[in-house]
Amino acid sequence: MNLTPPLRLPPALESAVQRVRMAARSAAERTVDSLGLAALSSNNVFHRDGLLGAQFELNRKLAIFALTFNESLDQQVAREAGMLEARNAAGGMPTNWDALSLVDDHELEIQVSADRFALEISHACEWEIRELDAYMGTLLKLGRAEHERNPLRAEVVGQAMIRAVEAVADRPETRKVLGTEIGRSLANAMRQTYTEIVADLRNAGIKPVGLQVRQTPHDAAGRAGSTGPGSLHGDLRDSIHGRGPAHELSASGRLSPRAGGSSGQGAFGPSTAGGGFSHSGGGRGTPMGRVDGEMMALLRRLSHGSGALMDSGSSDFGGYVSSGGGYGDAGASGMGMLGGGALMAPNLIVAHREELRQAASGALDHMVIDVIAGLFDQILSDPKVPPQMARQIARLQLPVLRAALGDNTFFSSRKHPVRRFINRIASLGTAVDDFEGAEGRALLARVRELVQEVVEGDFEQIELYERKLNELEAFVAEQAKAEVHAEGQADVLLARKEDQLRVQQRFAQQLDGALHSLPVPDFLRDFLGKTWSRAIAQAEQQFGADSAQAKRMREVGRELVMSVQPKGVPAQRQAFLRTLPQLMKDVNAGLDRLRCSEELRRDFFAKLLPAHAESLKSQALSTLEHNLLAKQVETALAVPLPKATELPPMPASALPVLNDAIMPADFSAEEAKAVGLVDESKVNWNGKVDIDIGAEPEIAAADVNIAGLPSSDEALEPTQGKSLADNVQIGFAYQMHIEDSWQKVRLNHVSPARTFFVFRYGAKQRKTISMTYRMLSRMCETGRMRAFENAYLLERATARARRQLAGLKPSAAG
Repeated sequence: MNLTPPLRLPPALESAVQRVRMAARSAAERTVDSLGLAALSSNNVFHRDGLLGAQFELNRKLAIFALTFNESLDQQVAREAGMLEARNAAGGMPTNWDALSLVDDHELEIQVSADRFALEISHACEWEIRELDAYMGTLLKLGRAEHERNPLRAEVVGQAMIRAVEAVADRPETRKVLGTEIGRSLANAMRQTYTEIVADLRNAGIKPVGLQVRQTPHDAAGRAGSTGPGSLHGDLRDSIHGRGPAHELSASGRLSPRAGGSSGQGAFGPSTAGGGFSHSGGGRGTPMGRVDGEMMALLRRLSHGSGALMDSGSSDFGGYVSSGGGYGDAGASGMGMLGGGALMAPNLIVAHREELRQAASGALDHMVIDVIAGLFDQILSDPKVPPQMARQIARLQLPVLRAALGDNTFFSSRKHPVRRFINRIASLGTAVDDFEGAEGRALLARVRELVQEVVEGDFEQIELYERKLNELEAFVAEQAKAEVHAEGQADVLLARKEDQLRVQQRFAQQLDGALHSLPVPDFLRDFLGKTWSRAIAQAEQQFGADSAQAKRMREVGRELVMSVQPKGVPAQRQAFLRTLPQLMKDVNAGLDRLRCSEELRRDFFAKLLPAHAESLKSQALSTLEHNLLAKQVETALAVPLPKATELPPMPASALPVLNDAIMPADFSAEEAKAVGLVDESKVNWNGKVDIDIGAEPEIAAADVNIAGLPSSDEALEPTQGKSLADNVQIGFAYQMHIEDSWQKVRLNHVSPARTFFVFRYGAKQRKTISMTYRMLSRMCETGRMRAFENAYLLERATARARRQLAGLKPSAAG
C-alpha cells in the first residue's frame, strides 16, 4: 500500500496556516454562542428552530468542523504553494475541479459560496491582504506580489470554511445558517489574523517584495531595454504627458495598465446612482466620510505607484510644467484651468483625471477632483516651499483627494488634521535654509518617513493624520531643543530663570495676602507685594534663606511698614530719624539689584516721603498696639519662599514677565550674553521700521473659500500684530527687524510657560537671540516682527487659484 508522506510547508507558512486554523476554531465556538442568543431573541418559531438546530449540530460536531477545515485548508495551501503539482500528475491527489471539463452543480455552489465569503473578507481586510501578498511574494519566491498566488487569500479560506460546514450539516437550510453565521464571525476575526501573520513574517526577517512594472506587449516592443526603477518613472512620465498608457497598482499589489472605474459613493453623502460598495476605512478609527470602494482602490493604486517617482530626486521631474489640460469645464468645476506654472513634482490628479472622474459619481465629485488638482498645481509651484518638501507633499495628493471627497469639513475647517499636516510640512520646510546640513537632512528624512507611513497606512482614517502630525511636532521640538542645547544650553538657563520668576510671582501673591489685613497704605502694600517681594526672593535664591542679605531684605520690608505708622512719642521719632538714612540706602540698593526704572523710584518715594511726614504728626500708638502691629508685620514678612517643584500649574498670562513693567528679568551681563537676550531698553521703539520689500499682501478669509464648496467662518492664523505673539510655533520662520534690517529667523525654543523665546538667524541660522514674551509682544505690535508666510500653504494656494481664475474670466468672455 502506498503511503503518501505528510505535506511539509515552509515553517513561516506553516505558522501562518496555524493562525488561520485557530481563527476558524475560535469563530466556530463564538458562532455556537451567537446562535443561542439569536434564537432567544427571535420572534419567529421556524426561524428559532432553525437557529437552535444549527447550534445543536455545530456544537455536537465542532471537532469535525475543525478537522475538516484544517484538512481542506492544508490541501488548498499546498496546492497554491505549488507542492501538489507532481502528485496531481501522478494521480496521488484529486484533480482540481477548475481543471475539469464538467463540474458538479454542488461543487459550483461551494465555489460561489466561497467567493461570496471571500468578498466579505476582502472588504474588511483589503489593506491587510495587500500587505500579505507582498510578503508571500518573497516567501514563495514569486518575485512580485501576486494576489492569485497568495495561499492564504480570502478565497482559499472561504473554500475551507464552506467544506467544513458541509461536513457538519446535511440539511441545506442548516448549512445556509451555519455558513452565514460562521462566515460573519470568521470575517471579523481574519483582519486581526492577517495582521498577526504579517507581524510574524516581519519578525522572521522576511521582506516584502518591491513594486515592479508589468509591461503590455506594446510597451515591451517599444521599450525592450527598459528595466529597473527607470521604467516606472518613464511610465508615469508618459502618462502625465499623454504619450502612453499609465500603469497603476492592482489590488494584488502589482502594476498593470490603468482601467476605468464605475460610479458609486458621492463626495459628501451616499450615492443615489449605482450600487457600489461604500468603503468606510475598515473600522480602525474614524473614517473621513464614505467613499466608494472602487474609488478607494484606485486612489491606493495611484498613490503607491507614485512613490518611487516622487522620491527619486529633482532630476527626474524638475521643472515639470502642467499642461493645464484635463481640468475640464471651468463652469462645472468652479476652478477652471489653473495650470501653466513650473511644478516641482508631477500633478498626479491631472495625469489620472479621467480615471478618477470615471470612478466618481456626480458633478460634485468631479468638481472636488478638479479643485484639488488646481490646488496642487499651486502648491507644487509655490516659491516658498523648498523642492525637497514639495516632493514629499506631492506624495500626499491622492490621500488629500480622499479626504476632500469624503469629508466636507476638509474645506470648511482650516483645523482639519489633513490640512494641518500639509501646512505644517510646508511651513517647517520653509524655515530651513540648508537641506544639506545635518538638521535639514534629519527633518527631511523624518518627513519622508511620516509621509510614507501615511501613504502605506489607512489614510482614510482621520486619527492617522493626527498621530503623524503629533509625531512631526514632537520631532521638531526635540530637534530644536537639541540645537539650542548644543549652542550653549540656553534652554537650561532660561528654564531656570522661568522657575525663578514663577517662584517670585507665587511669593508676591502670598506676601500680598499676608499684608492685606494690616493697616498698611495701599501704595506701600503694592510696593512690597510687587517689587520688594522680588528683592527678597532674589536674595534668597542667590545667597540662601539663612544668609545675611536675605534676612536684611525682610527686615527692610518690616521697617518700611513701621516707618509709616504714627509716632507721637519723642523716643519713637528719634529712633525713626536715626534709622531712616540706612533704610533709604538699603531700599535703593535693593532697587538697584532689581534694576528698577527711575520712573518707579520717583513714584514710590514721592508717596513714601509724605507718609513719613504724616506719621510724625499723627497720634501715637500705645506701646501694646505698637508691639502687636510689629509682631504681625514680622509674621507676614516671614512667609517662606516656595519651591519651584511645589508650584501649581500656572497659565502664561499670570507670569510676571507678561504683566510687570519692571523687566530686565534678573539676568546678569554674562547670562544675557550667553542666551542673546534682547534688551527692551536698547530698542528705539519710537523709530520707524523700514518697509519689508519681500512682504506679501495679506490674505483675507474670503480669499480662501471656494464657490460651490463648504466655506469656513474660522479666522485665519495671524501673521502680524500683537496676536502673532500668542501663535508663534517652534520650527516656523518669521521676519524680524533686528540690527537695522529685516532678518529671516527660525523659532527654536519656547520655555514651558511661554516666558522666553529663542530664535536663530544669519548664515545658516547660526546666530542666537532670545527675548521675553513682553519683548516679543512689543516686537509684533510695533510691526518689527511678522510671519515669513502671509498664510499657510493651502490658504495661499487657494487664494492664488482664485486670483488666477479671476484673471482668466475676462479673456474667456471675450
